[in-house]
Amino acid sequence: MVSVLGLVGLLVIVLINSAMTALMTRFFRVRLNTQWGSLAYSVLLCPVAMFVVLLLLSGPLPLGDGLALGTGSTLFLTIGVPLAIGMTFDYVWMPSPDEVELPTSMN
Repeated sequence: MVSVLGLVGLLVIVLINSAMTALMTRFFRVRLNTQWGSLAYSVLLCPVAMFVVLLLLSGPLPLGDGLALGTGSTLFLTIGVPLAIGMTFDYVWMPSPDEVELPTSMN
């Protein structure tokens, strides 16, 4: 039987990883002036940061209690899905960094 607390823990980890991926992808898109560099950094560095968050949060939040997930399923649900959600959110929903007008002075 699936534990409600286990599902809530999994959902919290997925939401935090998705938000972190969207923020990291946005940061790379704003700071890097290359066309493919931001995508490469996002694909290579975001999963590492998400894995660290997974390790930190899977202790206090009961990730596997009653869910009977294998290692591959757990990594897919906590790293693969949030990577796709976060990058899609930034690339599709947010405007391109070139389209955003910034103020010229702080006065």
